[in-house]
Amino acid sequence: MRAIRFLFKLLVYFVLVTVAWVGLYALVPPPVTATMLLDENGITKEWTSFSDISPNMVRAVIAAEDGKFCSHNGFDTEAIQKAMERNAQGGRIRGGSTISQQVAKNAFLWQDGGFFRKGLEAYFTFLIETIWSKKRIMEVYLNIAETGIGTYGVQAGAQRYYNKDARDLAGIEAARIAAALPLPKKRAVNGASGFTRRYGNTIAARINVVRNEKLDGCIYK
Repeated sequence: MRAIRFLFKLLVYFVLVTVAWVGLYALVPPPVTATMLLDENGITKEWTSFSDISPNMVRAVIAAEDGKFCSHNGFDTEAIQKAMERNAQGGRIRGGSTISQQVAKNAFLWQDGGFFRKGLEAYFTFLIETIWSKKRIMEVYLNIAETGIGTYGVQAGAQRYYNKDARDLAGIEAARIAAALPLPKKRAVNGASGFTRRYGNTIAARINVVRNEKLDGCIYK
């Protein structure tokens, strides 16, 4: 019984601390993440409020990473199922993570890990979808996502690649940054060629689809 009471108290403390942590980040920028701290290349970042980020960038990441961002509750079950089917066939492991899941992982957890990390990721995804607005989730995502070697957030990425602020990114520029997001250390944004160039062009075309079909309706009313 003593062990059960201890575990129950531990669970209560865990819930209280994590809810307070997520609640705090609903109001203030995450100061640093585990990914940043473990980056041997250092950290270049500059928090930028949502109003100072080009809608092109927002629509580009929706087009590239999570077309159902505004309609799901943090989990895209169809994408997860497809990823599981592909992974069962062998080859390179692919994920079905939404932007919300990526924020949960990047803001509160670490990159590597098995089922335990994935379980925590699901828990934090539920919390941010419950406590934060979709706009806040997107704002945090665009500020902590790795956009290059030692570079975090779209403002730092825009400055690095185009020598301009994130608010001034053109569609193709935002699309190239979005195309590099899954592998920012390996995919070149400036002078993009091959797959990254083709994928960036595809994302640039999809930006109009996101706008016209209101796939960003939870953000831009």
